[in-house]
Amino acid sequence: MTTSLETRSLLDELRSFDKGGFFDLGHPLLNRIAESFVKAAGIGAIKGVAREGCYLALEGTKSRSSSTDISAKNNKKNPFPYLRGETNRKSLEAMVKSTGKESLQWGLAASLYSGITYGLQEARGAHDWKNSAVAGALTGMTVALTCEKPCQEHVLQCAITGAALSTAANLLTGVF
Repeated sequence: MTTSLETRSLLDELRSFDKGGFFDLGHPLLNRIAESFVKAAGIGAIKGVAREGCYLALEGTKSRSSSTDISAKNNKKNPFPYLRGETNRKSLEAMVKSTGKESLQWGLAASLYSGITYGLQEARGAHDWKNSAVAGALTGMTVALTCEKPCQEHVLQCAITGAALSTAANLLTGVF
């Protein structure tokens, strides 16, 4: 006796995600949060690996002093000083650390935004730009707080930016 799972192809499995999603945690809010986290964390990981690829392509195996000089000229602090495009162990560890942090930040932002919009939609009975604005502001503040030394001005700027972007995305849905 064979079950339907054994006879389904990989393509059938992938198509089934469009109907129900990746998770069934017993509540639509939990399903939405978990699915948003996994999808966005995957995107964050890809971004982190792509950034390291760019470092490797642009900087190659330059010496540490020339890499430091470039950083000094740009007046930016490098949070991962060993991530220099080299193929040594420290660079690999820095890439993994950077990719993990990037994945966590993207996943946190997406799941928080998704959960807040769902909760507001259920509480207010409407899905509109107001829900998007509140969710974007709270998500922007949370992402700002994940920075190394968040200040009040940075948190406020991120809240305004998050609210503006999510409101614009909501209002432009269906326009294009």
